Amino acid sequence: MTALFHGADLCRAPHRDDCPWCGSTRLRTRLHTDGFTLDACGDCAHAFQNPGLLHYPYQGRPRRGRLLATARAMLPFPEPESWLDVGTGEAAFPEVAKEVFPYTSFDGVDATARVEWARTAGHLEEAYTGELTDPHLTAHLRARYDVVSVLHHLHRTPDPREEVRAALTALRPGGHLLLELPDPGSAFAALLGRWWHPRTRPGHLVPRSNLRAELAEQSCTLVTTTRCDFSRAYRIIARKQLA
Repeated sequence: MTALFHGADLCRAPHRDDCPWCGSTRLRTRLHTDGFTLDACGDCAHAFQNPGLLHYPYQGRPRRGRLLATARAMLPFPEPESWLDVGTGEAAFPEVAKEVFPYTSFDGVDATARVEWARTAGHLEEAYTGELTDPHLTAHLRARYDVVSVLHHLHRTPDPREEVRAALTALRPGGHLLLELPDPGSAFAALLGRWWHPRTRPGHLVPRSNLRAELAEQSCTLVTTTRCDFSRAYRIIARKQLA
């Protein structure tokens, strides 16, 4: 782990004196190792690596069963025509989700060239290399998708709140946003404390209450909020308000 963080030194963002979620300056250090520091906000409880990384390391391919379970979470809703997977990498999720939604067109966006490989391999219809929060990409994808998924990626972005807003921008009115990320409020996280796995990795720990409040502020209806069995995570499905 130490080698990973030291190797990423050149990709570190500047140190922050304020919370990336709410802007509060009431920060305190929750965890410090020779590799990184985890700070927490005294106002909104958002925790984050400080300084963070500009680009986060590849986490590997998720298990197929987990991907299937995530895709099936959307079965209660009308089958989407178009779906954007954010942080898709090699499009492992769209590849599996096509088994559940065979008539859906899947696109993907990723900061690395892996997304172009995924399009060539036939896992995606369209591939976009870059950050979803890039203004040019956000404008290009505005209101194009029935579903936008951000799966175990939000907490590894430089600004998770802006990432949520960009994902909502890509949704059509009445579309659905599907989020999955580690749950710092889980019993497992409380039991393990500083040794809980997501606390030992770079990124953000976003409380469910913060995401719920942000989605409500952005005129979204929360459809489901559930804890997932895998990775001690939580899943939120929100519907964008109809115009």
